[in-house]
Amino acid sequence: MEIAAVIVALVFALVVALAVFATVKAVRAVQRGVDRTVTQARRTVEDTRLKAKKYTQGGAAGEIADLRLSLRTSMRATQEVLRSGVAEDGSLSESLALFERLSAHGRELDEELRKLETEPDRERVAARLPEVRERTERVTHSANALRWAAQDRARRFAHDDLTELSEQIRMEAGALRHWEQEGEPSAEGRPAAGTGTGGTGAQDSVAEEAGARPALDKGPDPRWQTRHSWQQAKRPESTA
Repeated sequence: MEIAAVIVALVFALVVALAVFATVKAVRAVQRGVDRTVTQARRTVEDTRLKAKKYTQGGAAGEIADLRLSLRTSMRATQEVLRSGVAEDGSLSESLALFERLSAHGRELDEELRKLETEPDRERVAARLPEVRERTERVTHSANALRWAAQDRARRFAHDDLTELSEQIRMEAGALRHWEQEGEPSAEGRPAAGTGTGGTGAQDSVAEEAGARPALDKGPDPRWQTRHSWQQAKRPESTA
């Protein structure tokens, strides 16, 4: 009895531990989903604000909003291309590692631009603007270069795969037409009945028809007795 009680207690403890583990894992998955949703919502709100500021405010404030929007858009697009492409093309892992290093500079630059948006000293903003503009152009150019190279590589692979597939289909289609390779004339190459000059053609036609009748009287070829599901059944003749 004591051994049985110990076994039951161990099984119960194992079941409880598994239930707790599953619950914690589910809660963490839900939390990650919520975090992604909140992050996406904040990103959308911030981008919308920057777009509005870009078109409604002029001068340094409008240019800073334009720089932030350009930087964020370029970095986000490159990140999506590299992360989605590395699953199919392992060669992009090095490009993704370089992009992660570039992202550190991008985040630092975006933070500086954000602080300049709220800087009350307009002269200081005007003095810093050429330097942050040049840095933004360098970061966005590097991000664009990685993204465009990855896209060109994917298009090249798709083109090569399609070319190879087309060649394989062409060879398979030729193999299916094996009778042409064996010299059997196609339907277009067979002479039509009754062709020729004078009565010779008519006599030949009559002779061919007479020779073909015995073969037709033998009944249908047994090879055609099997009916496929896509063939319609022959309608019975009326007895009226």
